[in-house]
Amino acid sequence: MNRSLTISAKGALVALVVAMAVAVAYLLGNDGNSAQAAPTPGSGAGGRPGTMVTTGTGKTFGVPDELAFTVSVGLVRPTLDEAMSAADDRMSAVLATLDRLGVHRSDVQTTGLQMNAVYDYHAYGPPTLRGYHVSQRAQVLVRDLASGGRAVGAVVRTGGNDVRVSGLGLRIADPDSLLAASRAAAVKEATAKAREYAAATGQTLGSVRSLREVRASAPAPRPLSFHRAAAFDAAKALPVRAGKDTLAVTVRIVWSLR
Repeated sequence: MNRSLTISAKGALVALVVAMAVAVAYLLGNDGNSAQAAPTPGSGAGGRPGTMVTTGTGKTFGVPDELAFTVSVGLVRPTLDEAMSAADDRMSAVLATLDRLGVHRSDVQTTGLQMNAVYDYHAYGPPTLRGYHVSQRAQVLVRDLASGGRAVGAVVRTGGNDVRVSGLGLRIADPDSLLAASRAAAVKEATAKAREYAAATGQTLGSVRSLREVRASAPAPRPLSFHRAAAFDAAKALPVRAGKDTLAVTVRIVWSLR
């Protein structure tokens, strides 16, 4: 009976020691997010290889080369037919101006139409109908940023007080190629870290067991502020500064260690 109890106590003690060793290895392996050494049970002579986790971040910089904006025509006329006809004429003139500036018709998309009755309200007595307000909207993409400022200026001059320009934003035409370069740089950084850690611990870096893209930040259209002013009217074009956007990718790679 005593022999049986002694053996059980030894087994419990061994299990406790193993559990503490695994916990310590896990904590050491997760101290920091750039590299983690996490040996698997049985690693070593005759056992399975251990693993190491490294992360890498790659960044590329792109200059916006397109300008997007929304143009809207809004006016009031005594009857709905008159308001619709006047809005159609004014929007047609704006679109013709964009055509002359080389903006492709496929890059101009109608996005809205609104019709509302307009009333005058009085302190005494019922409201009286003033007329009808009609609004038309279109989304415009100018693929040549150098022409973007001139396009905005031409739209405002053509439409006059009945035209509003909003939602101006800078865009990169081909962000995918820049993200591909960021991914390559991220893998290169993670690989360099893995080789350094393997050499520092006297081990040999093996093959990639898994690779996961943790984060990819593609730039959203960057908004611009626009206010019609005397300086803008004199220049006949909206001044645009492209600046640059950052496209970053972070990857996580699990490696074999021998």
